[in-house]
Amino acid sequence: MIRPVARPESAAPSGWKAELGFDFARSGGRTVPARRRHRGPLAMQRPFYPERDVCHVYALHPPGGVVGGDRLLFDVRAESGAHGLVTTPSAGKFYRTAGPAAVQEQRLAVAPGGALDWLPLETIVYPGADARLSTRVDLAGDAAFFGWEVICLGLPASNAPFDRGFFVQTLEIYRDGEPVLLERARFEGGSALLREPWGLCGHTVFGTLAGTVDDPALAERIRERAAREVRDERFSLTRFDGLTVCRVMGDNAFRVRGLLAAAWDAMRLERLGRAACPPRVWNT
Repeated sequence: MIRPVARPESAAPSGWKAELGFDFARSGGRTVPARRRHRGPLAMQRPFYPERDVCHVYALHPPGGVVGGDRLLFDVRAESGAHGLVTTPSAGKFYRTAGPAAVQEQRLAVAPGGALDWLPLETIVYPGADARLSTRVDLAGDAAFFGWEVICLGLPASNAPFDRGFFVQTLEIYRDGEPVLLERARFEGGSALLREPWGLCGHTVFGTLAGTVDDPALAERIRERAAREVRDERFSLTRFDGLTVCRVMGDNAFRVRGLLAAAWDAMRLERLGRAACPPRVWNT
């Protein structure tokens, strides 16, 4: 059963209420999506198997964007022995609103011996949006997890900077019920946080990748590769409590995602002995 989501004070009864949940389970020598749960305008495309036994799933949001009052919930679990990858066929969008906030909540869980790659395409936050993006990851035992979020604030190519509105992003990772990483950031359109060196330093795109691997030699290899590939971006890496966390700031979503994808490849190979297999939809 999908866990209920508490309604924030700024939310109103209007808007789409949608839920998509499923479990990755081992069956017949490969991973399959099981116990699917669905309500409202969220759907799952048929699974793909470019890695034979690893199940690739595309999560679909047919309306194409999230508006004020919408509440989207993703509830994805990987059972023991299963390995699933979730992405999206297009960028997510939070549109402007003059009313209630738009909320997207992501609940991810991985059992001992399971693995999950959570790799949605970038999320675009329009000027005037009031958006909440919350991700909680629950890991058990030796569960393997690799996940990212890439955020684009405003539409600078259309001369529409993020000069008004709000975006709140929360990331929580727990292992065996104990917190490992807890982050919360609040971005206000036009604020000093967006332009000052102690904030985004004028960059409009930022991304975070977290993976369940903690190896100093691997970290050094990732840093060296990033140093060769960065242009105007800023890249950082930290290790702690069995996690490696990479962060990138830049002005091009494809480049930010590319730097994170290279780190994902290195982490996955080190942790699982399996190189990254980018979903085909990323090339369209």
